[in-house]
Amino acid sequence: MSTPEATMLGVDTAYYFKAVLELAFAQQQHFDLLLVTGDLAQEPCNASYQLILRELEAYNIPCICLPGNHDDYDLMQKILNTRTVSCRKQVLLDGWQLICLNSQIPGSPKGYLAKHELAFLEDCLNTQPEHYALITVHHHCVACNSVWMDKMMIENDHELLSIARQYPQAKVISNGHIHQVMDINAGSVRILGTPSTCFQFKPESTGLVLDDLSPGYRTINLYPDGQIETAVNRLPEKLSGLQVATKGY
Repeated sequence: MSTPEATMLGVDTAYYFKAVLELAFAQQQHFDLLLVTGDLAQEPCNASYQLILRELEAYNIPCICLPGNHDDYDLMQKILNTRTVSCRKQVLLDGWQLICLNSQIPGSPKGYLAKHELAFLEDCLNTQPEHYALITVHHHCVACNSVWMDKMMIENDHELLSIARQYPQAKVISNGHIHQVMDINAGSVRILGTPSTCFQFKPESTGLVLDDLSPGYRTINLYPDGQIETAVNRLPEKLSGLQVATKGY
């Protein structure tokens, strides 16, 4: 939100964002990279992104930010553009590459990958054949079995999956958006969804149903042989203030 004390559906989102970061770095002293998978701001303005920037820069490690359907991507690229925090599209990490795609349709909650995004993906895979690939995007590309949420997945998901499956080095697709855990093998590609740092959505719901699970984050360890290890960690405290009877936001 645009001010630190503002709440969303009763939840102090700034407090929990900071708490999740503190938990992650308390449990593990070093990370090579921090990935923020979209919907950084419900109120996408200068003040919101400056608040996020201050929190991320405090850890002094590379941080990549993706646009979600609630974000102002142009503004993100202007403000989240420092030595450590950026909206970079590609990062090389030893024997891996991180490929960041924009699935945003401005003004719509749905996702779509434009032709230039898919072309960028193929170019990265073609020009770095010796690197395993972790592809990251805000919207999900396989159904999470929540009817209302699956109406907002990537509309041309088949194009993304078709490209990924053509390249054996493409190992993982990581997404945000769904506010819940997902870990699915889609052929040769593993699809990972991550908890939100604020409120969660109840899995396998017909309509919007909020879950009282605690906020959390996902770690992904990338190994030289293309294998990964991943785990989800959550705050030990219960989420406070959540207005579970909400019909939308």
